[in-house]
Amino acid sequence: MAIGMNDLKTGLTIEYSNSIWRVIEFQHVKPGKGAAFVRSKLKNLRTGAVNEVTFRPGDKFEQAEITTRPMSYLYAENDGRVFMDTETFEQINIPDANLEHALKYMLEGMEVKITMYGSEVLGAELPVSVTLKVEETQPGIKGATATGSGKPAVVETGATITVPDFVNEGDMIIVNTEDGSYKGRA
Repeated sequence: MAIGMNDLKTGLTIEYSNSIWRVIEFQHVKPGKGAAFVRSKLKNLRTGAVNEVTFRPGDKFEQAEITTRPMSYLYAENDGRVFMDTETFEQINIPDANLEHALKYMLEGMEVKITMYGSEVLGAELPVSVTLKVEETQPGIKGATATGSGKPAVVETGATITVPDFVNEGDMIIVNTEDGSYKGRA
């Protein structure tokens, strides 16, 4: 379905410049002189790159049909990860390059949503927060509060998270998967 600049909205996926893009933000601009235009920020769903694009009246593009399928992460294999469709039990191998951000917070057995464009896998959507075990950090400071500057901690997936000074090795913590921030103890 062909759409124009006036149909843009946050979260919309479009086919533009030989790739698949998600609209992160947009702004209609009506200058005092000249035609109106739309200034937008688009994220490439294949590469993860974010570009600022200006659309003019008459620019047309296709809406991309993106589907999500609930899948369970099973195990790592070579340079990819094996997932099982929770409805059909079909297993697929997804290259690590398609899962860069998700790998920091994914544990075996975790339920994720795999985003697809036709049969092409674009990536994985994780839950907003996950519970992970702290594998390595400096010893906790007695009497420390959550408002301190924090310290780095390596969690069981290998990601490094900044945690409050009172967190110790072996603690279970809740991590925001969108920005990698510490949310609290589990």
